[in-house]
Amino acid sequence: MTHCPDFPCVARNITMLVRRASKTDHPAIWRIIGPTIRAGETYALDRDMTEADAIAYWFGEGRETFVAEEDGEITGTYYIRANQAGAGKHICNCGYMVSSDATGRGVARAMCLHSLDYARRHGYRGMQFNFVVSSNTRALKLWESLDFEIVGRVPQAFDHPKFGYIDAFVMFRSL
Repeated sequence: MTHCPDFPCVARNITMLVRRASKTDHPAIWRIIGPTIRAGETYALDRDMTEADAIAYWFGEGRETFVAEEDGEITGTYYIRANQAGAGKHICNCGYMVSSDATGRGVARAMCLHSLDYARRHGYRGMQFNFVVSSNTRALKLWESLDFEIVGRVPQAFDHPKFGYIDAFVMFRSL
């Protein structure tokens, strides 16, 4: 994949820059993904994952990682990657996390719009979210507003710390 230039986004009257993440962003990214992983409510990751392992996961092989920045502060991060290899590499997959301080300010929407544009420019034909936890109603509402559809349900796929075993959805949209 080729380099993606910085991309200014406007969401809910907030101007933010969505740009490629660098190694110097690791501490700020950890401040976002660490609490999300520890809460265990939206990602099927080991809640005791170390900072090094979490950063290695977020920047893993085949992933391109970005951050959303407002006034020099990183408020969100996402990665994009091919969902499958070989004959499935034309569909991409993303993961998004937003700082708890920035929730509700349009950061996830701006990052998703950036990722959709990035995906189109890089030849992807669709975007698939493999595991959207059913209790994550804020994300479900956002993804549906951006034309993603639930194309599958995995019963009791997620062991939520408050609700126990709940369903997860597979969501998709064409590009």
